[in-house]
Amino acid sequence: MDPAAATPQDLTQLAALAAALGWASGMRLYAAVFLTGLAGWLQWVTLPPGLQVLQNPLVLGAAGVMLVVEFIADKVPAVDSLWDAVHTAIRIPAGAALAVAALSGAFGGDALAWGTVTALLGGTLAATAHAGKASTRAAVNTSPEPFTNLALSLVGDAAVPGLLWLSWAHPIAFFVVLIVAVALALALAFTLWRFVRRRLARLGR
Repeated sequence: MDPAAATPQDLTQLAALAAALGWASGMRLYAAVFLTGLAGWLQWVTLPPGLQVLQNPLVLGAAGVMLVVEFIADKVPAVDSLWDAVHTAIRIPAGAALAVAALSGAFGGDALAWGTVTALLGGTLAATAHAGKASTRAAVNTSPEPFTNLALSLVGDAAVPGLLWLSWAHPIAFFVVLIVAVALALALAFTLWRFVRRRLARLGR
């Protein structure tokens, strides 16, 4: 997209896509990469220049394999928490990088400044989503029944494509949903982390 020709609607859509990729990276990084690349490869959408690498068959193949691995790992209690712990150092910078890539064509002459701001916001969204997800799953894993864990995992699987679609089709509605999701994730992370800490303290005694 030519920055000089970008309309407010274009910029709103790109900003929504950047935010959606940041948030989705904190939940299902490989699903976000694969689905975005697949949508571009199938020509369902025209990806911004910075994201067009995702529709490369090699990138799609690698992301697809990791998507399957993550899908399985996320369904197994305890394994899901280990997977989340390992990916703490991966999801946040990836969310920042994807957000910057989504908006890279719209930065114009202030590319460095806006790129830094976008990276910070994308990484923050990824971190918030990751913290909410990881703390929720850790709390659920203290219960012996597996059904809640599976249900939460499936909700996460459905949320990522839903949010990516909403960011593209209805960016304003997406931002409303995102605000609610961020507030909910922060509340869950704080509440559930205190719950897990109390449970671990009891087990220690």
